Amino acid sequence: MKAILDTNILLIVLPTRSPYHKIIQAFNNNRVYQLVITTPIFLEYEEMLSKKANSAIANIVLAAFFESPNVIVADTYYRWKLITSDMDDNKFTDAYLNGEADYLVTNDTHFNIVKTIKFPNINIVSADEFLEILKNTT
Repeated sequence: MKAILDTNILLIVLPTRSPYHKIIQAFNNNRVYQLVITTPIFLEYEEMLSKKANSAIANIVLAAFFESPNVIVADTYYRWKLITSDMDDNKFTDAYLNGEADYLVTNDTHFNIVKTIKFPNINIVSADEFLEILKNTT
C-alpha cells in the first residue's frame, strides 16, 4: 500500500502523545505502507518542521525518510492543477497520480473539491480514516 501524507498529517503523527502517532509507527515499525514523496513535498516538510519544531528535528525526520527503504521518491511528470483554492496543495495530488499511490491522507478541506472530480480518481482520506485502514490491514 502506498500513501501520501499531507504536511498537516505529518505534523500530527510525529508527537508520541498524539492519537495519530500510530500512523508513523505503522510506517516505521510494521512497514504497512510506503510513503510517496516528491521533491516539492520533501521541501515543504522541511520548511514546516523547521517552523513548528526546529531545524534539528526537521533534519532528523527528513534523514529518516531519506534513508528509509519504505519511501518512494516519485517524479512529477505532469501537473493536473486540480485544486484552485490553494494551488500549493496540487503538489500532493500530482504526487498521488505520478507515484501511483493508494491514499492521499489529509485533513485539509481544500482537498474536498478533488472528491467531486470523477477523473482522475484520487482516494482522499482523513487521518481518522487512515487509522482505520491501518488497523484493518495489520
